[in-house]
Amino acid sequence: MRILVRTSKWAVWARRFGALALPLAVLPVLLHREHIITSENFIAVEAVALALAALAVAMALVAFVRLWFTGDQGWGRAALALIFGMLCLGPAAWFGWLALHDPDSPDVSTDFTNPPPLVSFVESRFIGPDERQRIEATFPNARSRSYPIAAPQMFDVVAGLVDDRGWEPRARRAPQTSLDAGQLNVVVTTLLGFRQEVAIRVAGGNDGATVAMRSASLSSFPDFGENGQRVEAFLLDLDNQVTLMLRDAPAAPQADN
Repeated sequence: MRILVRTSKWAVWARRFGALALPLAVLPVLLHREHIITSENFIAVEAVALALAALAVAMALVAFVRLWFTGDQGWGRAALALIFGMLCLGPAAWFGWLALHDPDSPDVSTDFTNPPPLVSFVESRFIGPDERQRIEATFPNARSRSYPIAAPQMFDVVAGLVDDRGWEPRARRAPQTSLDAGQLNVVVTTLLGFRQEVAIRVAGGNDGATVAMRSASLSSFPDFGENGQRVEAFLLDLDNQVTLMLRDAPAAPQADN
């Protein structure tokens, strides 16, 4: 006598939902990074993908329990559904943890009294004393730098570091004299495809040049602390670059007595 072994419907549907959720979560990221879909559409599609992924995981767990007791087929389908769902929910959980661990800082500047201006349109943000204090405490290295280097040469160093990072240029004005000021404006695309603008001002003075930097989100989506981290990382690289320049600079000849 032939015994008919059934395939769990829970496992079948779990795999279907999981197989739909995975490309629905990945493709919008690629489209968003290439400016093909708007940020609003991206968030909406990702919300649907995460809901499907959560449903796939829940149905897979139910399928595992039922398969254990009934002996039906479908272990492979349920396992695939669980994998697909976790591949979607894992990054979302990671970004959720970042949102809690790194408070949102949509506009970080080393000079809040006179921040370098942006060229992109963003809604005005009011940064009060408490917010400024929080940002300065969270990113202690996000401070303007003063270097004993003439403004035109300092601007070239800053521009070189910007070019090395592959940021998208928007505006560039180099200082013409050692007492002039220049500025670079670039746009950075985050991993999820959101845009953030970076503005770097190089102002000349009698004793060298001062570098002020600003990084601001161009959307209301949380930045996960990325603006402040970007400013700190860039300025630390700039410190190292200037240190090497000053170390390798030929010593000025001493006058004979």
